[in-house]
Amino acid sequence: MSTSPRTQGNRPNYRPGIKYILMLGALAALPAVTTDMYLPSLPIVATELNTSQAAAQFTMSGTLIGAAFGQLVIGPFSDRFGRRLPLLIGISLHVIVSLLCAVAPGIGTLIGLRVLQGFFNAAAGVVAIAVIRDRFVGSDAAQLLSRLMLVIGLAPLLAPTIGQAVASIWQWRAVFVALAVIGLVLVLIVWRFMPETLPAERRRTRGGPSVFRGYKVLLRDRHFLALAFIPGLGMAVIMSYVVGSPFVFQDEYGLTPGQYALVFAINGAGMVISAQVNAALVHRVSPTRILRVTVPVILGLSLLLPVIVLTGIGGVFGLAAGLWLVLAMHGLIAANSTVIALGNYGHMAGSAAALIGALQVGVAGVVSPLVGVFGGGALAMSGVIIACCAVMFLVLAAATPAYRRGGPAALEGTNTSLEADAAAAEAELPER
Repeated sequence: MSTSPRTQGNRPNYRPGIKYILMLGALAALPAVTTDMYLPSLPIVATELNTSQAAAQFTMSGTLIGAAFGQLVIGPFSDRFGRRLPLLIGISLHVIVSLLCAVAPGIGTLIGLRVLQGFFNAAAGVVAIAVIRDRFVGSDAAQLLSRLMLVIGLAPLLAPTIGQAVASIWQWRAVFVALAVIGLVLVLIVWRFMPETLPAERRRTRGGPSVFRGYKVLLRDRHFLALAFIPGLGMAVIMSYVVGSPFVFQDEYGLTPGQYALVFAINGAGMVISAQVNAALVHRVSPTRILRVTVPVILGLSLLLPVIVLTGIGGVFGLAAGLWLVLAMHGLIAANSTVIALGNYGHMAGSAAALIGALQVGVAGVVSPLVGVFGGGALAMSGVIIACCAVMFLVLAAATPAYRRGGPAALEGTNTSLEADAAAAEAELPER
């Protein structure tokens, strides 16, 4: 992991090498891999454990619930104890719980263990984002976060196929053994190659209730909450597509499982491509200016989906193309919104990243089941996606100054340097 230093004021900044990006990307992708590798095994799990389809599906929901709570707990502790220790503990416990999942005797035990699995591996995602904010600000941070999408985006492309291959050879329980092995490899990589990025002088030095005091500050910041909510709405768009598309493409449009897997992979590639476009763009255009354009564009594109469905324009190819455009816009929205939200909170980046991550999981978990509630078809999926995009636009327009004169400067602020982080940490000393 080689880095070449730059300077920002009198504090070192770093230009990340490919190994550094791959390491952070692998950490950030662990929760998604944990979910997606197991997805093809759901029908077999329901049969073998003699349970209902709904109960088997709750082993997926349980992971999301655990992840939401895990991020809220682990984030503040990473601000208190540094990034490495919570990360190593979290992934190590993920390894242990994964092995326990492999020998779970019944569905109730498996659900409980999946909640714990999500809770512990949330450390990987939270710390990966916090590490970026420890070392990078503004366009640099947005560029690195976009580069991570190249690694994170491989999870929905490869993990289901790998999980299916593992389960077909060694049965579904072997998927959890594979997840344990992945976790063990990550522990070794972090132990060997990842330095501590939060020096002792910038840590929140008291424990107890004060560890979570940062959430009080964050929840009072209207601009932070709005910007943190936008990636959650973007994730709700993606999850609405994920839960609805198997039935839409296979039942309504008659695609085979193999053809549907190809459509799923192409759409995943669209998000990866757009994230790389964003990485190249952020050094020329500010993250807020990109948001001001892309959020109304995704709303406009989403409005085309029911038109395609009702008129039949292009058939399955028309719908797939429309969804590709909508999903690809996510790569131009999530990274920029996250970076702007973190801009003024480098001194408690773990807590801020945790709250953003919990909102992503929480909003997506609440919204995506509405696709099934409204009928589960193409129109229901399109309607939920439109609603998410419309709320996203309203949040950006009404709860932030993005569209007002001087809005980009006001949103991105002046307190985004690493020196300002130290000043903010000093200002909090009486509270610690």
